[in-house]
Amino acid sequence: MNFFDAVILGIVQGLTEFLPISSSAHVQLFQQLLGLGSMSKPELTAFIATIQLGTEAAVLLFFFKDIIRIGSSWFAGLRSAESRNRDYKMGWLVIIGSLPVVVVGLAFKDLIENQLRSLWVAGAMLIIFGLALGAAEAFGRRAKPIEELGYRDGVMFGLGQALAVIPGVSRSGGTITVGLLLGYTREAAARYSFLLAIPAVLASGLYEFAKSVGDLKSDLLLATGVGTVVSFVVGYAVIAGFLKYLSRGSFMPFVLYRVVLGATILGLLTSGTLQP
Repeated sequence: MNFFDAVILGIVQGLTEFLPISSSAHVQLFQQLLGLGSMSKPELTAFIATIQLGTEAAVLLFFFKDIIRIGSSWFAGLRSAESRNRDYKMGWLVIIGSLPVVVVGLAFKDLIENQLRSLWVAGAMLIIFGLALGAAEAFGRRAKPIEELGYRDGVMFGLGQALAVIPGVSRSGGTITVGLLLGYTREAAARYSFLLAIPAVLASGLYEFAKSVGDLKSDLLLATGVGTVVSFVVGYAVIAGFLKYLSRGSFMPFVLYRVVLGATILGLLTSGTLQP
């Protein structure tokens, strides 16, 4: 892997982690397009796990004030009933909403890491869940603000996030689709999606990093550092731009992109141009 490869994968990771278009599908695709087949699986896993820390740092920095406010309110509410406000409730919503992905991840760990890691799966899921997002955009009421979020809906969001263990679904795509179907505004669905992703993304990212960082050879360290910085910068810009876009734009461009990309991947797999 050279610096060009590292920069490209950093850009791909930063662009796709927070948009509803599936970062896992894009990373799998670009691994082949960049011809990284010569890298061992442990090396590639370690590189991807490390550059993901860049996007995790981006979401932590962007929502830093929210995290501190919600966290301090949650701890205060545990000590005193009088301190239980909307942020205290949001703390519980994030915790409760994170449980489904933990359960699914532990229960189906082998299936997720092996049988589902296929571009056939990713291509099909890009199309299927792209159409689901389109249906949610078309038929959702988009009327409820995030302040109306309750525990039942928090669990439903969490189930949407849990689907993202399947390549091609997209963590933000799954949660936002559920949010729109439940009647929340685009901004509310996206904001809770990002907050909900913080514990799951941070925990899984640090776990994968700790497990695989030892496989990074010294000649890959500099390229990995470059990719991580790039993913951080691009990821932060994407979060800010995406939330601003949703104040006036729809999800239909992402739906179209998902369907076209999924069909392209399936076509290239059928022709033998790409390998599963």
